[in-house]
Amino acid sequence: MTLLKWRVFSVALLLAMSVMMPSLTKAQSMTEIPLGSGGGGTASAGTTEGFANSVTGLDGDAAGTPSAATNTTGPEAVAFDGTYVWVATQFNDSITRVRVSDRVVSGTFVVGKRPVALLYAAGSIWVANLLSNTVTKVTPSTGAIAATYNVADGPGGLAFDGTNIWVANRHSNTVTKLSTKGSVLGTFRVGNRPIGLAFAANSIWVANNFSNSVTRLSTAGAVLGTYAVGRGPFGVAAEGANVWVTNYFGKTVTKLRASDGLNLGTFTVGDGASGIAFDGTNLWVVNNGDSTVMKVSPSSGSIVATYVTGKGPFSVAFDGSQIWVPNFGSNSVSTTAAN
Repeated sequence: MTLLKWRVFSVALLLAMSVMMPSLTKAQSMTEIPLGSGGGGTASAGTTEGFANSVTGLDGDAAGTPSAATNTTGPEAVAFDGTYVWVATQFNDSITRVRVSDRVVSGTFVVGKRPVALLYAAGSIWVANLLSNTVTKVTPSTGAIAATYNVADGPGGLAFDGTNIWVANRHSNTVTKLSTKGSVLGTFRVGNRPIGLAFAANSIWVANNFSNSVTRLSTAGAVLGTYAVGRGPFGVAAEGANVWVTNYFGKTVTKLRASDGLNLGTFTVGDGASGIAFDGTNLWVVNNGDSTVMKVSPSSGSIVATYVTGKGPFSVAFDGSQIWVPNFGSNSVSTTAAN
C-alpha cells in the first residue's frame, strides 16, 4: 500500500508541475504589424534548406531561383532610432519606418539595391545595400538620403564603435571601416562570408558564416584573434563582459569571453539561429527555420520563453521596452514586451 500511495503521489506531483510551468513549453504570441503587400520579388522563407541552397535569395545574397516561392518584399533587417523602428525590405530596395508609440507605418523610402542590414548611429540610419556595394546614410526625421558611400563587394552587416561605422562585406571576405562623414579608413581581411558584427571590449567582433569562426579586430583593423564557434555563425551581440554568437546551421548560440575569446559554452536554441540582441537582462535569439524568437538567460544559456513570429525572421531589435522582429516571408514585423 505504501508503494502504491507513493506512485499516486508522484504522478499527482508531476501533473501539478506541468500545470504550474506552462511558459517553459508553450510558445507565446506576438503582435504582428503588416508592412504592405508583396510584389517586390519572390523568395523562399523560413527553412534552413532555402538558406543553404543559395547563399542566394533567402537572406538576400543574390537573386537566385526560389525553391518554394512566396510573394514577399523580404523584410530582413531592423533598427531603432529612439522614435521609429526601421525595417529593410530588400526586394523593393527600400526601408520602412514604423512609429513605436502607436505602431503606425509612417513611410517607405528607396535606398540602394537589396538593403539587408540597418544601423542607427551618430544620429543617422545606415543601410547596407548588398548588390549596390554601397552604404546609404538616411536622415531619420524625413527619410531623405543624406549620402551614399562606396564600400567593398556585398555589404551585409553593420556596427558602430562609438566613432566609426564598420561594414561586413560578404562577397569579398572583408570588413570596411567608414567614418561617419563617409571616408573609407581601411578595409581588412577576415574569414569567409562575414555577416554579423558587434562592438565589445574595444574590439570589433565578426561572425564568419562560412568559416565557423569569429574574428576579433582592434579598432585600427588589426586581427587580435580568431575563435572557433558553431556551424554557420550569423549574428553577434555584446552582453556585459561576454560576446554571444548565433550558429545558423548548428541551432545553437556560443558564449565567448570578450577579454580573450575564451569559449564559455554552447547552448541549444532553435533551427536557423540568426539575429540576436541583448535587452540589458536577457538575450533574444531569432530562429529563422522555426519562425520563433527565444528569450535566453545569459547566465545559464537556458531558454526562458519562446515566442511565435511571422514567417522566416532573421533579425531582432530592442527599443528599450519592446522587442521587434521583421518577418522575411510575411511582409510584417512582430513585436512584444521584453519583460
